[in-house]
Amino acid sequence: MYTSFFGLGEKPFAITPDPRYLFMSERHAEALAHLLYGITEAGGFIQLTGEVGTGKTTIVRSLLERMPGHADVAVILNPQLTPVEFVLTICEELGIFMRDDDSTSLKDLVDLLNRRLLEAHAKGRRIVVIVDEAQNLMPATLEQVRLLTNLETASQKLLQIILIGQPELREVLDRVELRQLAQRITGRYHLAPLSRGEAVAYVNHRLKVAGASGEIFSRAALREVHRLSGGIPRVINVICDRALLGAFTQEQHRIGPGMVREAASEVSGRSVSPPWMKLLAGTAAGVIALGLGLSAWHFTRATESVEPVAEAAAEEVPPTVQLAQASPVLPILPRAEDVADILAEKVGMTNTESAFGQLFALWGGKFVPGAGRPCDQALKQGLECVYQQGSWGQLRTLNRPAILTLIDDEGNAHQVVVSGLVNDTAKVNLPDETRLVSIASLSRLWFGDYLVMWRPQVGPSRALSPGMKGDGVRWLRSSLNSVAGKEETEPASDYYDESLVKMVEDFQRQYRLNVDGIAGVQTQIVLDALGSKPGSPLLVAQARGTI
Repeated sequence: MYTSFFGLGEKPFAITPDPRYLFMSERHAEALAHLLYGITEAGGFIQLTGEVGTGKTTIVRSLLERMPGHADVAVILNPQLTPVEFVLTICEELGIFMRDDDSTSLKDLVDLLNRRLLEAHAKGRRIVVIVDEAQNLMPATLEQVRLLTNLETASQKLLQIILIGQPELREVLDRVELRQLAQRITGRYHLAPLSRGEAVAYVNHRLKVAGASGEIFSRAALREVHRLSGGIPRVINVICDRALLGAFTQEQHRIGPGMVREAASEVSGRSVSPPWMKLLAGTAAGVIALGLGLSAWHFTRATESVEPVAEAAAEEVPPTVQLAQASPVLPILPRAEDVADILAEKVGMTNTESAFGQLFALWGGKFVPGAGRPCDQALKQGLECVYQQGSWGQLRTLNRPAILTLIDDEGNAHQVVVSGLVNDTAKVNLPDETRLVSIASLSRLWFGDYLVMWRPQVGPSRALSPGMKGDGVRWLRSSLNSVAGKEETEPASDYYDESLVKMVEDFQRQYRLNVDGIAGVQTQIVLDALGSKPGSPLLVAQARGTI
């Protein structure tokens, strides 16, 4: 969408791994060196930890590309396995032939693995097992991992195991019952976030690879990118991508710190303030406190002489009047929950069919599992599905309930319906109830995938462009006039002329849509939501700020 505007050949901040965009900071290079050194040494464990999004997967990919030619590798991406499944996966990754009976016996599997290790040792080869997301290993499986390192010759260990995980992995291995395993770890490295200088180099590197010929982010903007992302590469990608999109919609070729803060606000779903606001708030609080102190002192001095009279007067006030004069008790609002806790609680209730059932119900429709694709069922009921990738800001603009795809810390996908937004809180519809969750907790698990439904007012939706005629164009013109508060004295024209192009562009600019003068599906959804009929589901209530 914005690539040609900035002279880029492609989007530079996609969150999917791409070897061409590999940026090896000093920290990443050091971590990779630790792993390569461990592989060439004799057996045991190597531990690599880092926060989510710091680049552990990048390190693994780089390690696999630089793996010595004499090494055979087994990679385990899903560590939530029983001991038997864990050893079976290693055997399958190494291409070990086994009978059906062997696959259910832990002893038989270990014997087959040991035989393969001895054969590899005799040929001068190394066997390496890489376990990603190792903090999710079950205690019994961790113990089996330890036992595997007992496979050895008289002079060296036969198996090298690399454990890669989030910081929680260190806490897991610090347990008393796992001290034998911890003692066998020969190398530990923690991957810290990028420093400010590294973050600046990272952003400029990705822009250069994408074809940028000049500076797009100002120095102040890059400082804000580092501050708001905490130096986490994945978060840097998301913020920069949203900042580029925002600059494009505002037709700005250079991005300043304000645009970065606006992008971070859209990504996180909460307002982001400049760094000096904390200092200003602290100073203002001090001035207010001083003023209140002086006022209280003057008030005390002024009332010392009349205090007995006031007390006497208070004694004469009837209890009912005193109750009426008391300050009203404000209602306690429900506490917003962490959506991760709800996903763990509602096992089996956050799948695709469940989510579509809730979304259909919001539109007064009915979804029947197994009766065809959900969006085909929607078409039969006058509804249409729109699948997109975006931000909270875009969802608020479309203003329709949405199915969000969430990825939990274990890599499992969940689909939930968000049916309302108020400030930093979202309402999530589940099959048996609705729950209020914090937008921040949703943002941690949401990477931008969403699906909304809407009901086209004039037949099946299609993009409306200059030169077209028909009822769709007439609806477009009438709707734009209505939103602008213009009264139509005569029937709206059904021809898409230059005046309608100008109206569409002004509308798109106002609502931060792609300004092209063509009324595509996003433009039509926003326009339809603004003129929504009573009872039509909205994500953000237009009249009142309540869910």
